[in-house]
Amino acid sequence: MTIQEKITFTAFNGHTLLCQGDLSEVVLEVKKFIGKASNSSILIFSDATGKTIDFNFHGTKQEIMKRLEVYTSPGSLDSSGPGRPKLGVVSREVSLLPRHWEWLATQRGGASATLRTLVDEAIKKAANTQSIKQIQDRAYQIMMILAGDLQGYEEALRAMYKKDRKAFYKHIETWPIDVINYLIQSTKPIFEDVK
Repeated sequence: MTIQEKITFTAFNGHTLLCQGDLSEVVLEVKKFIGKASNSSILIFSDATGKTIDFNFHGTKQEIMKRLEVYTSPGSLDSSGPGRPKLGVVSREVSLLPRHWEWLATQRGGASATLRTLVDEAIKKAANTQSIKQIQDRAYQIMMILAGDLQGYEEALRAMYKKDRKAFYKHIETWPIDVINYLIQSTKPIFEDVK
């Protein structure tokens, strides 16, 4: 499984959860839900950042899948430059010291393969060591959009930043169930070390 495949998204229709999964699954499910409507109030959240994405749902499934490439491709697939464009590989310049090039030359698979492996490992490590502050900021993005007008919002927000699980749960208990469940899922790491 690649790093990109681990990124998930969640779609809401108002306060009701529609679906969760990778971006293409979510977008196609939303398209099916809204049908031929020209506009929609559906919100799609990145579970990694808490931010919403804008997406144009007009057109056929093939047109929608083509539009998805903007979000899923690391670079232009039509590039005729160096690299392996059909695989999504983009060639760029890397500046290293001579000792780095010497070490890379001794690695199995060559410099490019070794650098890709090192970057993937760094991404995994960063994802696993996401700070509580980053998680709180992600949850804040979600709460502001989904629950900013709900009773107890400000109190719940303060409790989350204080890492007060009991107060946080108390202030969100009357909110729509899908919003509660998504926030519990999004804030779980914040409260893991809280008794």
